[in-house]
Amino acid sequence: MTTFVLVPGAGGAGSYWHRVVPLILGAGHEAIPLDLPADDPASGLPEYAEIISATVGSRPDVVLVAQSLGGFPAAQVAASGRHPGLRALVFVNAMIPEPGETAGEWWGHVDQEAAMRAAARAGGWPVEFDPQAHFLHDVPAEVVASLGSAERDETETIFGAPCEFTEWPAIAIRVVAGRDDRFFPVTFQQCVARKRLGVEPDVLPGGHLIALSRPGELAEYLVAI
Repeated sequence: MTTFVLVPGAGGAGSYWHRVVPLILGAGHEAIPLDLPADDPASGLPEYAEIISATVGSRPDVVLVAQSLGGFPAAQVAASGRHPGLRALVFVNAMIPEPGETAGEWWGHVDQEAAMRAAARAGGWPVEFDPQAHFLHDVPAEVVASLGSAERDETETIFGAPCEFTEWPAIAIRVVAGRDDRFFPVTFQQCVARKRLGVEPDVLPGGHLIALSRPGELAEYLVAI
């Protein structure tokens, strides 16, 4: 049995994974969606990483899955060498850091805004960021309604600390890119993954919030690992 530790993106709500968790459990594995203290100004990258690290602990067969902003603390944990049972790291529409980079620096380093705007002009949706246009466009309305107030506003703390690692760990590292992601367009993710990891992303249907819009395809991909 594999344990999937599921790290959310900005807002830190473990409920983001609520459509994926039962599918992983149904396949005979364990799934642990994490809540991160996104609205606590005293908590940032080191604190997020400690929460993830404590969850992975000494479990023997772990796949660490990180969505969006969750890529930063997940990378730091995976590269720490503290978890011999960690066998794979999966970035899902995620920010892939370089050693010593802060999450605040990442956006400019990879020129995310230019990629997002170019995709919007080509696709015909708003160029300026809009949650409905960029995040929720392919999420079923009933799922959006069920989210309620689980998401919290992310403080600026997470964006200030460097991602403390020197090299990528010798484990399997995979990148999932949503074919319909308007926030991190698929061609943008492909360029970042190739440059920073030397990895070709696996493209799945779905937008930035792929665990909400296409949970079946994502769960099937994860279980196949």
